[in-house]
Amino acid sequence: MRKPAWLLVVAIGFAAVLTYPYLGLDIADSRLPVRGGLQYAVLVTHIFTAAVALVLGPLQFMPKVRARRRLHRTLGRIYLLAGVLPAAVATVPVALWSGRLLTQISLTTAAVLWLVTGVLAYRAARRRDFAAHRAWMLRNYALTFLAVTSRILVPVLLLAQLPFGRVDPASALTLIPAGQTLGWLVNLAVVEVLIRRRGRPVPPSPA
Repeated sequence: MRKPAWLLVVAIGFAAVLTYPYLGLDIADSRLPVRGGLQYAVLVTHIFTAAVALVLGPLQFMPKVRARRRLHRTLGRIYLLAGVLPAAVATVPVALWSGRLLTQISLTTAAVLWLVTGVLAYRAARRRDFAAHRAWMLRNYALTFLAVTSRILVPVLLLAQLPFGRVDPASALTLIPAGQTLGWLVNLAVVEVLIRRRGRPVPPSPA
């Protein structure tokens, strides 16, 4: 199985887990504290549109999908307009409502970068600069994948405390802002390494 296919499987799994509590649109089932219907509506918008971006992103990197240009363009536009754009816009109020300064700064910054990289990816495609388009889309999906990475890093950070004494599971809540911040920083760093490796010229064969 190719890497984009594995990525798709992981994305679908996390998207299902993240959206499940909100399928009934019952404010009582919200995993995040909300005050009133407006906040809940913004949160639900963020979660479902982010799930759209999370699932559609890996399809854009599959060779079979990229070979079908019309399908690739259509999925790309849905990814940006129905996924990234509304999810990023909704991220800002959700972050501000969290009451955590690090979350507010980190997620707002990530949301802005999410939008900027999406615009740059679209402009590169319009210029038919497909190498730049692919690079910006990789960066953009790295920010999308924050939804996964942040939820993996929190338990990792919790387990990292083991050598220093007893670990209190309740402290996981205090590690969420750190996980959110490290999530998109780590994702962008990994993607940047991949982009630069791919951009290196292949050394000539001794033959």
